Amino acid sequence: MFQKTSFTTLIVGVFVVYVLHTCWVMYGIVYTKPCENPKFENCINPYLAGKPRLQLSIYTALRPNADGGHTLIHEEEDFDVETKFERIVNVSLPKKTCKNGTLYAMVFLHQAGMSPWQDPRQVHLVSQLTTYMIPKPPEVSLISGEEATQVRLRLHRDSAVDRPVSHWRSRLTLNVVSEDFIFDRDFLPSDVHRYLRVFQNGKKRVYLPLLFVDELSNRVKDLMEINSTCTELPLTISYDTISLGKLRFWIHMQDAVYSLQQFGFTEKDADEIKGIFVETNLYFLALTFFVAAFHLLFDFLAFKHDISFWKQKKSMVGMSSKAVLWRCFSTIVIFMYLFDEQTSLLVLIPAGVGSMIEVWKVKKAFKIQVIWKGVKPTFIFGKSDESERRTVEYDTLAMKYLSYLLYPMCIGGAVYALVFLRYKSWFSWIINSLVNGMFSDTILKPA
Repeated sequence: MFQKTSFTTLIVGVFVVYVLHTCWVMYGIVYTKPCENPKFENCINPYLAGKPRLQLSIYTALRPNADGGHTLIHEEEDFDVETKFERIVNVSLPKKTCKNGTLYAMVFLHQAGMSPWQDPRQVHLVSQLTTYMIPKPPEVSLISGEEATQVRLRLHRDSAVDRPVSHWRSRLTLNVVSEDFIFDRDFLPSDVHRYLRVFQNGKKRVYLPLLFVDELSNRVKDLMEINSTCTELPLTISYDTISLGKLRFWIHMQDAVYSLQQFGFTEKDADEIKGIFVETNLYFLALTFFVAAFHLLFDFLAFKHDISFWKQKKSMVGMSSKAVLWRCFSTIVIFMYLFDEQTSLLVLIPAGVGSMIEVWKVKKAFKIQVIWKGVKPTFIFGKSDESERRTVEYDTLAMKYLSYLLYPMCIGGAVYALVFLRYKSWFSWIINSLVNGMFSDTILKPA
């Protein structure tokens, strides 16, 4: 007979397999098998190996195929692949874009001295310079009413307050693979294939420069709302080289973010994920992955232990029922605060699940039974024994002395915030005041 395997051992085993599989997948992404014999007919040689004179040209257009005209906004006549740069240009906005429309950037890398529209050996990519997002509600002083009139006038001009509004992406980040890598046609990565343009040069097959637009660098903090009065907006054009391994990794990450957006993630939700990759060194990111993976494992085991403990708990002797109730209330308040701040779903969903678990703990701590009579619930509270009643007395005494310091601090902080700070609404002020009270309680309570 096989020995019975515990659930914890099974989870740890699955976790180890998952980590090893992830390492193998990551290795497959960053490593590309080169062509071992450059003279072999399956080899695809780099166009950049011949050191051609190149030019970078950037146009704007109302449509991604440039139907309806295009406008040149920037060009680098003597473009050096190895030299990184950053340019700030002012882009004139068409009337359609100002009226909640879109605008595209068409980036061409072509032979110097030739028009990109006539160069057969040009590579180009199209990137959207605008995105749609619901504007953040304005904050006002709830006491003085400062700026309230201006806010009401703005809301009156736009009756559909919650409709998405066109925002300007103020950064355009470009990359070119500078290394002279020779591809093997039999081992050509599928992720690079869509960026690869190959032509026949005699007996050799040559691929044009790998041009890449880094969409992960477009952050919410860089967005600028477009209104009917905007006629010109700044655009920061950044260029740097990129390795083939990092290019493949970036392509996979952009595809992952795009898939999340197709599943309903907003621009702000996707921005949380972008920040992980853009603002972190790749080696540190790999270390962060392993730390986060083990943190997730330990969190799950702690969650499992917590649920098992409360399922077997029959008495509240030595445990504070009010502390359980207070923790439940605090968790719900924090969830409402995150919801009011329009926090990413990546944070909001776990907070909501945690709130439901705390409600279940309150039900166990107070021995509450719910009996349904049709659609009307009836709550029955269990009785406490002598030991539990003594615990409640000590708990009440401790809370009494704690309230002498806690309540004045919470009330004083709420009044100060109401007078000197700005909020979107009275609900926002109440939630923020309650959250500050939760943190004060956490500091004052003994460990």
